[in-house]
Amino acid sequence: MNWSAIREIVAKDLRAFTRDRFYLLITVLGLVFYVAVFWVLPDTVDESIEMGIAQTGMDAYFNDLTGDAGLTITPYASATALEEAIRTGDGPAVGLAFPQDFITELAAGHQTDVTLFVTAEVPAEVRGALSSMVREMAYAAAGNPPLVTLPSEQEILLGVDRAGNQVSLRETMRPMFAFFMLMVEMMALATLVAAEIQQRTVIAILATPTTVADFLTAKAILGTLLAFSQAVLLMAAIGSFGTNTFVLLVSLFLGAILVTGFGLLAGSVGRDFISIIFWSVLFLIPLIIPSVAVLFPGTAAPWIQALPSWGLVDAIVGATAYGEGFPELVGPLLTLAAWCVVAFTAGLLVLKRRVVRL
Repeated sequence: MNWSAIREIVAKDLRAFTRDRFYLLITVLGLVFYVAVFWVLPDTVDESIEMGIAQTGMDAYFNDLTGDAGLTITPYASATALEEAIRTGDGPAVGLAFPQDFITELAAGHQTDVTLFVTAEVPAEVRGALSSMVREMAYAAAGNPPLVTLPSEQEILLGVDRAGNQVSLRETMRPMFAFFMLMVEMMALATLVAAEIQQRTVIAILATPTTVADFLTAKAILGTLLAFSQAVLLMAAIGSFGTNTFVLLVSLFLGAILVTGFGLLAGSVGRDFISIIFWSVLFLIPLIIPSVAVLFPGTAAPWIQALPSWGLVDAIVGATAYGEGFPELVGPLLTLAAWCVVAFTAGLLVLKRRVVRL
């Protein structure tokens, strides 16, 4: 390797990057925008459910129910008062109004009605859960056993139990912001590579004591350096570095290598600015899916976990939100490293083929 030539190529490309007003502008604006939005997003998660109750003679039952984690019960003097509070928005979003003779009617074997009040934004599954709760209460008050006996929580719970340990929207947006920053640098690298190919600058470079391997190494170093430095700057600005700093740095470095590989691919096949944007967006769409998937609760689908960027997203969330270290994140990091090898090798091979054919 001619490291002196490699340093000169990297320095030349860095000067070209700073002269490109478009990518320089969107890099700076993107950094400012992501930091501003991050600190505006809510940093807490409210896992409690507030429910209004209008009832008579059932205080003991609801006093016991209030002790359940995540459930807050607010008593109301009458069904009318409860309905008015929910309608005006001064009370909870859901409420149950029991008739005064609820217990006695059930004990006598008679049918009675319970009114469920909900606002329009309450999900259908919450309404169904409240209706099921009323039915269970009715069976218990009538002295009858429940219709269905559920297995224990350990038998029906799938995936990681995050109850009481939910991640705020601010935390789940970290990987998306980091990934967008990486993708901007990927497009900048693709533009530089495509410009050198189309303008035949690479021929002049190879006319000097510089080999194709030196040229490819310089581009790989440039792309990784740009992506990694910008991602680290962003993560530092949004307060992501803590006890797992080294794990996060490794994740960002592997992510920079991953997007560099795709940037070399996009720059090699792109002919002009429009085609580069097309290929970059083509890579962006599947790669952004994992960072969107973490915004929703539950375990991601297997096909999402098979995408190249899943390891990066999982490692960032685990290191920053849950305080996980290398033992817990070794799986996602190894998967990410494997995809880095694939993307990086493919990008270098395609770029080498284009350069040799010039």
